[in-house]
Amino acid sequence: KEEKCIGTVKELYCEIEKAVAAGIMPSNPLKDKGFDPDDMSLDNYNKIDLHRPYVDSIFLVSDSGRKMTRELDLIDVWFDSGAMPYAQTGLSGLNTPDFGATADFIAEGVDQTRGWFYTLHAIHTMVSGTPAFKCVISNGLVLDKDGNKMSKRLGNAVEPFSVIDKFGADALRWYMLTNAQPWDNLRFDKAGVDEVYRKFFGTLYNTYSFFALYANVDGFKLLQSAVPVSERPEIDRWIISLQNSLIKNVSAAYEDYDLTTAGRLIQDFVCDHLSNWYVRLNRKRFWGGGLTQDKKAAYETLYEALKTVALLSAPIAPFYADELWLDLMPSAGSVHYELMPKADEKLIDSELEERMALAQKATSLVLALRRKVSIRVRQPLSKIVIPVLSEKIKAQFEEVKELVLSEVNVKEAEFLFDTTGIITKKIKPNFRTLGKKYGPLMKEIAGAFAKMDQRTISGIEAAGEYSLQLSGGTIELLPEDYEITSEDMPGWLVATDGQLTIALDIEVTDELRKEGTARELINRIQNIRKESGLDVTDKVAIGIYAEGDAHEEIKSSLEGYSDYIASQTLALSLALSPVKEGYEAEWNEGTIHIKVTKQ
Repeated sequence: KEEKCIGTVKELYCEIEKAVAAGIMPSNPLKDKGFDPDDMSLDNYNKIDLHRPYVDSIFLVSDSGRKMTRELDLIDVWFDSGAMPYAQTGLSGLNTPDFGATADFIAEGVDQTRGWFYTLHAIHTMVSGTPAFKCVISNGLVLDKDGNKMSKRLGNAVEPFSVIDKFGADALRWYMLTNAQPWDNLRFDKAGVDEVYRKFFGTLYNTYSFFALYANVDGFKLLQSAVPVSERPEIDRWIISLQNSLIKNVSAAYEDYDLTTAGRLIQDFVCDHLSNWYVRLNRKRFWGGGLTQDKKAAYETLYEALKTVALLSAPIAPFYADELWLDLMPSAGSVHYELMPKADEKLIDSELEERMALAQKATSLVLALRRKVSIRVRQPLSKIVIPVLSEKIKAQFEEVKELVLSEVNVKEAEFLFDTTGIITKKIKPNFRTLGKKYGPLMKEIAGAFAKMDQRTISGIEAAGEYSLQLSGGTIELLPEDYEITSEDMPGWLVATDGQLTIALDIEVTDELRKEGTARELINRIQNIRKESGLDVTDKVAIGIYAEGDAHEEIKSSLEGYSDYIASQTLALSLALSPVKEGYEAEWNEGTIHIKVTKQ
């Protein structure tokens, strides 16, 4: 039996010419239509059609001179690709574990469902009796930022290499994997890549740079005699606990092929917890002179956290993670030779994590209220009031109260057990969740919500779950079925997040205003010290020149807070000056002048 496999149209053209010469074919149908086998243009190929029935009229001549007809039994070419589990090793891999091995996962576009995904399974089942793969990650489409398909015609296509050149491959990859699940369509926006580049990678870089700067100054080296975790401050034990929870949760996400969740968890840990909370609250521990036990604990804690981030982020940001790893461990090999870290359950303190999360939430609420009325954090305020919905929240807040007050610059915190008549709350139904469960009763449910009094709303907030008795039946309310908000009171601002409500007294008394002015002066003087190149231990003399209202404001503040300002700025003398000299500094709507002289 003779056969010929035709690989190109040009090859077919030449074989037909042989058949014509042998008398098998009267003429070449491709040539008859003006087709040129050397012309690859679309216009040239539009002249011919190789599908049935046209291809059935083509006959070739065998090497022995016999007439050859087309093979009628055809198979979808995807079945050729479906042989990949066997073809990747070739027959040399026959009888080895790799020959036709079942893959852990496969990743391709959703359009491969009928093609490659199916034929892989079909062939694998027929040959080996087993599936070709265990899991599928199906990629969605990359659209423009408005949700339109990218095309050169619309001018909305993004050239990927220009984005990589500007932001790096890791920032692009991180954005694409954390912005949306791989199987969802992605609305691509360069601004999003820039945000990842600045907020995540920039924050991680700054955190490492902070560590490296002070670790090199102190000659810190990670020795075997590490400070036991049990002997470290609570803030260290908190970030260590959170770090091990991160390892646990990110590992579970990776095992479940959920790269989006893994990336978001790492990003939140770096930006919200490691940098914005742990490093910021512990700066003074790194500044102190000498490598004390406390400073050593801080170095070791931050070092281990950065190592963990490098290991966990390596699958998504392979280049950046490798650079970070080698910077932390110059004598080590690539991070990609390392195993994923294992969580130490003994170091996870869920109660400590809850307390610190409460402190972070409370701080965020108060700072948001300050921004709402443009009161700077340097301006002290007198009080926050926290309605007590449960003894657990009260007990947790008591343990972090001083930390919160320090962060938000408020003098005291007061707990309220009954807010009726003090804080006005509103409740509204979540139509999306309730509609699915009680669709026909939604009108009656909405009416019942509108009639709820303050005591009922407070009861629902405290309990979380609530049974609502209606003529149409009993409605079981869950926390996701409603939203409770608080209204501001005269002289107070109120904010709510979940079960935590905080009221902030925004009245600025004369005494508070004087203290705020003192803190503003300290800020301006410290900036001038840095700009002047003064050492942190240099003693100085300070003269302040101001005019009009600014002069009266500063004079009033100095009467009660000159010693405080002097102690914070290492000033041997501090006074208002009649001479306009020194550095110009912004002050309210105008400027003042401050002269700082080394003594």
